[in-house]
Amino acid sequence: MSMVWNDNTPIYRQLRDRVVAMILDGVLKQGDALPSVRQVAADFQINPITVSKAYQELVEENLVEKRRGLGMYVTEGARSALLKSERERFLNEEWPPLAARLERMGIDLATLLKHAPKSEGETR
Repeated sequence: MSMVWNDNTPIYRQLRDRVVAMILDGVLKQGDALPSVRQVAADFQINPITVSKAYQELVEENLVEKRRGLGMYVTEGARSALLKSERERFLNEEWPPLAARLERMGIDLATLLKHAPKSEGETR
């Protein structure tokens, strides 16, 4: 897990978002252990309390669970729950201003799709 910290967002939030991205990307799967708080703190030279705060947010969101004496593990259904919430957030928060901007610039769906980046294995 490599990180470049953004000064505009708290580090614990960036760390939480990185773990979420890893779950969404399938890097961390259901039942996988997260790196220990001490290991992450040492790897990124950050305070262990910062790592604990990020992990605690993930626990509160039911994306990971604490197993006493064993560590933190990705919960069953974490990826599907994240996909659902991220889609809803995109459609409700990010898409409306983006759609309005596209309309102002006169960009239609066909033009947008023509210029969309290709995903792996896709041919056009």
